[in-house]
Amino acid sequence: MQTGMKFGVRLAIACVIAAGMVAWHAAGVKPSAAMAESEAVLVGAGDIADCTDLSGAEATEKVLAKIPGTVMAIGDLAYPDGSAANFACYDKTWGKQKSRTRPAPGNHEFNSAGAAYYFQYFGAVAGEASKGYYSYELGGWHIVVLNSECDQVGGCGAGSAQEKWLREDLATHAVACTLAYFHKPLFSSGGKHGNDLTVKPLWDALYSGGADVVVSGHDHDYERFAPQTPEAKADAARGIREFVAGTGGKNHRPFEPAHANSEVRNADTFGVLKLTLRPGKYAWEFMPVDGGTFRDSGEGTCH
Repeated sequence: MQTGMKFGVRLAIACVIAAGMVAWHAAGVKPSAAMAESEAVLVGAGDIADCTDLSGAEATEKVLAKIPGTVMAIGDLAYPDGSAANFACYDKTWGKQKSRTRPAPGNHEFNSAGAAYYFQYFGAVAGEASKGYYSYELGGWHIVVLNSECDQVGGCGAGSAQEKWLREDLATHAVACTLAYFHKPLFSSGGKHGNDLTVKPLWDALYSGGADVVVSGHDHDYERFAPQTPEAKADAARGIREFVAGTGGKNHRPFEPAHANSEVRNADTFGVLKLTLRPGKYAWEFMPVDGGTFRDSGEGTCH
């Protein structure tokens, strides 16, 4: 290539770079931020819309609307029975974010036979209607959505269809970071429900597969646990950090004495849990509704 041509190519490249710098500056973005590591946001809660009083769900939806990312609706979305009429109330609130929602079913959805309207309302994004569990990718993370209504899917025990699917799914997606969400928590200090041992085999599979975070609802409160094993033993190296985020708007319920490894609890604030997922690590922040003062935030790393 002749010298003049080389100079022309270099000049063209320099102009493109300069134009990009100008665009970043005009947008108020620093070049370092533009080239920062990729990240994704997963945000949501469970226990959401009750037709008898939608004020809580309306308030949490307003918080959601301000946060970009994928919405996790973690069961008991439409009280009391998950019927078409109940989902009309959900649709007035969190339904505004339906196009970016990846749901998990709760026990109230199955008060209608087979959670029929839940699956009709969300369609294919809710997984197969006979299962209600599925997985997807978000940024560099693998996300698993499970159905904790075990009796409705042939059980959750070792060797059950869902447990076998989960182990195969985790083996097929052996990425650095994995998060799962489903309605009923294995661990909870909530006074209404507390620990639910029916999901322990799913936790066993998640722990064996190297999962990092689990988010559940069911108890109408917020609770954060330190990383632990399925046997509730603290495990900073390989343990799963569990969040209970039953704060979507239904109502509040008191706690029992704190269980082992419980780090933070609140039972008087509606809000959503925002998880910022980055390569090899994550950050959490509880975002309260307007007027709420309780917050919780921190960071963790993947195994």
